[in-house]
Amino acid sequence: MEIQFHGAVRTVTGSQHLLTVNGRKILLDCGLYQGSRQESYRRNQNLPYDAASIDVLVLSHAHIDHSGNIPNLVKSGFRGDIVCTYATRDLCAVMLRDSAKIQSYDIQYLNKKRERKNLPPIDPIYTMEDAVESLKQFIGIGYGRPYKLFPGVTLTFYDAGHILGSAIVALDIADEESKRDLRLVFSGDLGRPDRPILRDPTFLDSADVLLIESTYGNRLHPNLDEASDKLKNIINETYARGGKLIVPAFAVGRTQELVYRIHQLVEDRDIPPKLPIYVDSPLAIDATGIYRLHPEAYDEEMAQFMLSNHNDDPFGFDMMRYTRSTSESKELNFLREPAVIISASGMAEAGRILHHLKNNIEDARNTILIVGWQAPDTLGRRLVEKQPVVKIFGEEHHLKAQVKTINGFSAHADRRELLQWTGHMQKRPQHTFIVHGETEAAFSFAAALQDEQQFTNVVVPELGQKFTV
Repeated sequence: MEIQFHGAVRTVTGSQHLLTVNGRKILLDCGLYQGSRQESYRRNQNLPYDAASIDVLVLSHAHIDHSGNIPNLVKSGFRGDIVCTYATRDLCAVMLRDSAKIQSYDIQYLNKKRERKNLPPIDPIYTMEDAVESLKQFIGIGYGRPYKLFPGVTLTFYDAGHILGSAIVALDIADEESKRDLRLVFSGDLGRPDRPILRDPTFLDSADVLLIESTYGNRLHPNLDEASDKLKNIINETYARGGKLIVPAFAVGRTQELVYRIHQLVEDRDIPPKLPIYVDSPLAIDATGIYRLHPEAYDEEMAQFMLSNHNDDPFGFDMMRYTRSTSESKELNFLREPAVIISASGMAEAGRILHHLKNNIEDARNTILIVGWQAPDTLGRRLVEKQPVVKIFGEEHHLKAQVKTINGFSAHADRRELLQWTGHMQKRPQHTFIVHGETEAAFSFAAALQDEQQFTNVVVPELGQKFTV
């Protein structure tokens, strides 16, 4: 069996890992690379393999850095099944179309600039039609339900606890070439135990080959109570200044948890009772609707919260307002009273959040709250670094608003939680590959596996590197 790494190695975006076994090619994830605009376009446009040669795509979850290049894969000739959980398929139905819409807007903007420089226009990586066409190839299966991909290769999904529908991928393989049975496990993105809304990640007791993420492989998260207290304090302090709290948040996962946490603060009377809370993201609204459709994924805490509050909707309450239309979004520019505005994208690279930042970044009463990891070369990273001048829509803006960060809401397991998960493997893998982490985090986590848990053959692959196992 061969494994080749085409993304999310020594970085956290563009997850794509290609397996060749028993004469078949299995692609694990097909995500968009996110970084500088020029490099992202080049890498995402040009697939590093022949799409038509791929037999099946196994998708761990719906986040765009794992699913976002699927329409391009199909457009380029892939005709196989896309196998994922039911909730992942539902989320991709809205997320891939949203990705196509954002690309369309971005390309229009870029082509206007190129026209002024007498450069030829460029095309989006894929269109809305491509995104819709790709949805025809999705197949949903449930957690813990073995599914035969091919003779000698059986897939089972286990709950990863990261976002709705997220899965740990287990492939049980009868390898014809080596004449042996082996289990390959791909963690996808691992969530955290004791989180609200979703169940905890499932522990697996063995793997012969392990591909494991390392986003926070060198860091520890604050505990959840500390993060909730920090959120409460930031809301109250911004309110006292008469300012607005602007939150760039991923439309899937992070937005729902923030709304749930704020709902709890409302119920406990910990924030002002009349403070309006806006979710200004059509994608987040659609995704929240899909969360409502999958109560089978909820954990015990969510079930108890709904029962104790006699509230069938954990994502809706009196102060909560979902703004879908462009006109409703523009009305928020004229708010003069304190408010909380949650909007996508999570790294502040596209979407309505750019308008809210543009209109609020130069007012010292306001707060910009960063609640997720920010990739290099993104506006979100520049805000975290508190660069005094940042560009939004090509124009310079002075950073006068306060910038706060809360890492405790991360949906990724931290170093201790990753080690807790690997520590449950009674049979240590013969080969372990560290993926989905910046270089420092990946190597730090690799060392921890070897030093603390006696893992052997632990490798941090390079882009394009191929291994025979």
